[in-house]
Amino acid sequence: MSSSAIAEATGGEVFGREVVVSGAGIDSRTIEPDQLFVPVVAERDGHDFIGAAVAAGAGAYLSAGPIEAGTAIVVDDTRRALTALGSAARERLAGPVVGVTGSVGKTSLKDIMRAVGASTWATHASVRSLNNELGVPLTLLNAPDATELTVVEMGARGVGHVAELCAVARPTVGIVTVVAGAHLEQFGDLDGVALAKGELIEALPGDGLAVLNADDARVSAMASRGPARALTFGTTGGEVRASEIALDDDLRPRFTLHSPWGGAAVRLSVAGEHQVLNALGAAAAALGLGATVDAVVDGLARAELSPGRMHVSSLADGTRIIDDAYNANPTSTEAALRALAGTRSEVRVAVLGTMAELGPEAEGLHAQTAELAASFGIIVVAVAEERYGSGAIHVDGPEAAVREVAGRSGPGTAVLVKASRSAGLERVVAGLVGR
Repeated sequence: MSSSAIAEATGGEVFGREVVVSGAGIDSRTIEPDQLFVPVVAERDGHDFIGAAVAAGAGAYLSAGPIEAGTAIVVDDTRRALTALGSAARERLAGPVVGVTGSVGKTSLKDIMRAVGASTWATHASVRSLNNELGVPLTLLNAPDATELTVVEMGARGVGHVAELCAVARPTVGIVTVVAGAHLEQFGDLDGVALAKGELIEALPGDGLAVLNADDARVSAMASRGPARALTFGTTGGEVRASEIALDDDLRPRFTLHSPWGGAAVRLSVAGEHQVLNALGAAAAALGLGATVDAVVDGLARAELSPGRMHVSSLADGTRIIDDAYNANPTSTEAALRALAGTRSEVRVAVLGTMAELGPEAEGLHAQTAELAASFGIIVVAVAEERYGSGAIHVDGPEAAVREVAGRSGPGTAVLVKASRSAGLERVVAGLVGR
């Protein structure tokens, strides 16, 4: 995109020579050569890092403030300008755009969808969990020109957020994973969550495709919220479903896939029985778009998840680590605890931090999680979170958690690490690996 085209899309003004940029970024530390740098004003003012971005090779930059060396496009508000650029980038995407939302599993399903799609089409997808008003336009802007299928993860912290993201991404396919107790402070209850997540289905065109989890009544009911054709998936029902689910020693599932397009034996490359549901959602979307069963099976075998999501590894002393530290809510934590319980380890330890934004039910939900762990015979090491109760071993930070786990490590021990992003428990994983 040329600097003059950027100015036209944003209502801005170019200062400096005409340039052509390729993609965009908001972090001066990771900006790539010839990208557009978008300085975002948040806890820190991104305008303070324009010089660093230019030095790192940024082809141009937006600015609602100072102009430094290089080509600048001056706009009134850089966030609004980024949204406008995302909408403009969407115009050049000719193939399907798949929106993915849900309380649990949307990043993993997006990752799996990327791999499944790539077996048939040139596929581009959101990076990590860039699923908000910044991440969605960045995903669209960074799609290569040859992209045939785009996968866009969409998060929400309130009613109306998904609708706003859909206005930018204009999805033609929508996948909804699960309605569960995440961000209840913002949504109030599960019906509020369903109302917000279903905005994706409302945004689909009449010739679009709504891919819905048949195992979740609130999700399957979303079929009536828009004109798109519905295709269901699930482990207990649905048009695309699984049977004969089993796990290998590394917690990787295998199952038999059933669909209107035929069936096949599937082996996933990702860990956790709960990933079967995400795999089915990705398979359903790909099959509904015209992929063959063989291509879908090939993609499922190649999928890799974003960091901090059910990564299973072994330490030199034989301890197995399940790194699921990126985020947590009661539903995802239950799935992770069940995965830990499914290992053949003699000692099972769950290092758990806070599950954030649960509203007035937070204390009870933490206590229920601790009770579930106890029912599996799992030792809970609670990091700066008293609400896991007296049955847990309480420590004040990640370093203390590493010391506590180190005393129990060795062959026959499996350790799960999980918490909301704010807890920073990736430091526990790093500490254990670095011992």
